[in-house]
Amino acid sequence: MANRHLSRSIVLQALFEWDFRDKKDETIEDVMNRDIEEFAPGLSDLSFIKELTLGVVKKNEVLDSIILKAAPEWPLERISVVDRNILRIGLFELLFSDHSDVPPKVAINESIELAKTFGGETSGKFVNGVLGAVYKELGEPGKDDIGKKRNQNVPREQLPLKQLAGAVVYAKHEGEIYLAFVHDIFGHWTLSKGKIDGDETTEACAIRELKEEINADITIKQKLGENEYIANSPDLGRYRKNVCYFLAEAPYGELRLEEEKGGLDDVRWFKITDIADLNFYDDILPIITKGVEVLLGKEAEK
Repeated sequence: MANRHLSRSIVLQALFEWDFRDKKDETIEDVMNRDIEEFAPGLSDLSFIKELTLGVVKKNEVLDSIILKAAPEWPLERISVVDRNILRIGLFELLFSDHSDVPPKVAINESIELAKTFGGETSGKFVNGVLGAVYKELGEPGKDDIGKKRNQNVPREQLPLKQLAGAVVYAKHEGEIYLAFVHDIFGHWTLSKGKIDGDETTEACAIRELKEEINADITIKQKLGENEYIANSPDLGRYRKNVCYFLAEAPYGELRLEEEKGGLDDVRWFKITDIADLNFYDDILPIITKGVEVLLGKEAEK
């Protein structure tokens, strides 16, 4: 572990110089190799340094966009070179590393230690706040290993079930069909959804949630299908999340994202003809596709 900490320090040194020189003067490989030779000659964990350094550079735009969304009051140019590169390292390990090799808590703690060592007086707190926010949006993976082991060998159909409801929302405006999507901090457009409250029906949940989350007054037209996947929580361990999706119509008007809604940063109307290039989650795409097919089929019948 001590070697890994030293390795991350070398990664930070290389990224700092690369960033400080506007990412142009030298290739990152040249900077990285020189720093290894100067600060850690004979270090055996070179593959870790290379993979982490080059991984951060490759995903730089994605990582920076997440930093901006997780800390919107801090434009990148206002974040010190040290702090923003520590955040890039921590986010890369949180989002793109093998969690069996680098557990999320280890990634966060290592970044905090880098911030305390190389950053300013408040760097540790700042890094902890940003990475902690992203960690929560990921569902706090690895928070409670005992919890994650719970229900490990239970058949899928016997796992605890949490039910949610959402909708493919459409509106008609000036002869065009528009669809409403929310955007999350990980760069995907997706569907608004929420947990069923008490004894309410799935239809009632969808109507309430869409109003609360994006200010859409929807009318349910038909059920499109369900999306079920396995999730983990410290309390339940493994459990099933089942989301029932509807096709719903709303007036074409202002969409407004709930301020307290974590993990989302935008909501917009899109013309149905313009959604092909949007970045959707793979498991959501079949639901959206079915909704589009229904809408286009109804239009063709007219």
